[in-house]
Amino acid sequence: MATHTAPEIQEMGCHDARAEVRAVVETACRLHSGQARRFREDALLVAGELASNAILHGGGLTRFDARIEDGALLVQVSDHSMTAPHLVRHNPGQPGGFGWMITQRLASHVSVDIRPGGKTITAVLALP
Repeated sequence: MATHTAPEIQEMGCHDARAEVRAVVETACRLHSGQARRFREDALLVAGELASNAILHGGGLTRFDARIEDGALLVQVSDHSMTAPHLVRHNPGQPGGFGWMITQRLASHVSVDIRPGGKTITAVLALP
């Protein structure tokens, strides 16, 4: 399990989130097939998108957790914003705008828990 909370989370970025997920998947799952490689890449993409969105739109990461539980990878990202993520219309003149859609498509379940002082997004990816 890889859990980080404030204040240590202050310096964590998208690369760090992906590294944590990679370590959890490779250590806990021992996946070797092509299907496993795809799962790992999907997990890394979801972790990076959620961390990036927390940094860019949520006022910064306040907590990051990645763990294997009940045959699935759970990635939890918390930030300071109390605004739920939403799909945005793509603007060809601006980069990005696909993170929430990518997360919803790759995860088997996504939930948003809004509380005073911020929110936590949990993405669940079922192991192959």
